[in-house]
Amino acid sequence: MWASSSTVFTAARFLAPVPRPRHGYRRTRAEVSAPSSGPAPHADSRKKVVVVGAGWAGLASAHHLCKQGFDVTLLESGSGPAEEIGIRGFWRPYRNIFSVTDELGIQCFTNWMSSALYSPEGMEVKFPVFQDLPWLPTPFGALLYPDFLNLPLVDRLTSVPLISAVVDFDNTDTAWRRYDTMTSRELLKQYGCSERLFREVFESFLHVGLFAPAEQCSAAATLGMLYYYILSHQQNFDVAWCRGAVEEKILLPWLESMILNGLKFWENKRVTDFIINEDTGCISGLVCGQEVYKADAFVLAVGISTIQSTILSSPVLQSRQEFLSVLNLAAIDVISVKLWFDRKVKVPNAVNICFGSEDSISWTFFDLNSIYDGYQGEPATVLEAEIYYANQLLPLTDEQIVKKVVAYLSGCVQEFKEAIVMQQNVVRHSKSATHFFPGSYKHMLRGSTTFPNLFMAGDWIVTRHGSWSKEKAYVTGLEAANRAVDYLGEGEFAKIIAVEEDEPHIQSLRSLNRRVNEIRTQIPSFDFFL
Repeated sequence: MWASSSTVFTAARFLAPVPRPRHGYRRTRAEVSAPSSGPAPHADSRKKVVVVGAGWAGLASAHHLCKQGFDVTLLESGSGPAEEIGIRGFWRPYRNIFSVTDELGIQCFTNWMSSALYSPEGMEVKFPVFQDLPWLPTPFGALLYPDFLNLPLVDRLTSVPLISAVVDFDNTDTAWRRYDTMTSRELLKQYGCSERLFREVFESFLHVGLFAPAEQCSAAATLGMLYYYILSHQQNFDVAWCRGAVEEKILLPWLESMILNGLKFWENKRVTDFIINEDTGCISGLVCGQEVYKADAFVLAVGISTIQSTILSSPVLQSRQEFLSVLNLAAIDVISVKLWFDRKVKVPNAVNICFGSEDSISWTFFDLNSIYDGYQGEPATVLEAEIYYANQLLPLTDEQIVKKVVAYLSGCVQEFKEAIVMQQNVVRHSKSATHFFPGSYKHMLRGSTTFPNLFMAGDWIVTRHGSWSKEKAYVTGLEAANRAVDYLGEGEFAKIIAVEEDEPHIQSLRSLNRRVNEIRTQIPSFDFFL
């Protein structure tokens, strides 16, 4: 559900777009100094910022910049705010997102919930709520506390050597470049993970966490994702869920609160080019078809597919190698399927990860009766499934996709074989999830660009914060807002909560590893003595 027509009308009154210049996209000195067709300068002397994208990243930027008193315009290509496709749920380390929902007074989360991992043969692993259990130093809580129904301890212990790679990967540029050249599969094999551990645990986690088979995922992204969610702290794997659609419960109320405080929001606006001030090298306007939005600073908080589309239509962005390099990146197809059944089916866990149903596909399913307030009293089961790396399913009809999903479900919970689908909703998210493939890091943008007043945000933007998925998107949104504040010379910086510190033994090991690496660079023959 998106903004109501009354909300859109209220937002639309805030800004009258400036007509696009007839001469094209680049401005001469005379045109820079020419009077604007907009309001007189004394009407509003505040500095202007345009933010593009109404997901976690864009809303984060707009929220902070509005609080600093800037004249902020938010443009969205869709009909309202939308959560980026990424890892579902709200995990314990999402400290910045929990902070803003607290600030907004939004209380929409479930308690921490257990989850399960399924193969075509049935349940393989049940994951507890880790913070309810006695603390163990990482990685032993992740190894010993889950209920592995079939995987022997000896296979689980083959993951311990992977800690040496985790220690070496410290989220620096050097570490990313070192590990980004190999695949996830190569990484796990190199560090001795057993074939069974890979096949029954790691393969599915990587496919759901990075949206692609392990052979097509960067080892650097693998280490970053695994450490953030699983290996840094025992309780980081705990996850809560929004008790309804995230757009309805969080993003839309958040947007409406900003509109009430002066944000100008425009929907269905697709950026096609920019206007550049030839004297300063700065962006002076943003082009949406026949409309131009002028501002002092700009934030692009969009996904890979969207920015690639803009680059292809924008001679200004094509003039910079950093943006041309973005065309080498890729995104992944995801399909969401919501099903209403004719009966109540007992689903042991509300949150489930699944693998092995078909080659190259992993998927998740969620019991909405246990998660959404609106479905708790339903007499029949309502659930949602999400299929990753779903390019081979995109051409199928809705009915064909639903038939496959029901077959997948029946392999996990036998009762679904007899259940009948009464209602369905299939949504295809083409090229929507970031693909962290081997070698992709060098093509990803930093938060600052070679345009002094153009800043980037999103879950694919390079940051040293260490977060992932929607938390990373939110954090990069705040980082972009801080860059705008710094550039404009007004306002205060947003306070960004750092990820939790490494456990003491990991800190010690990383300190030792850095020292060894320093000695290795100083004494070329040092490796001979190791």
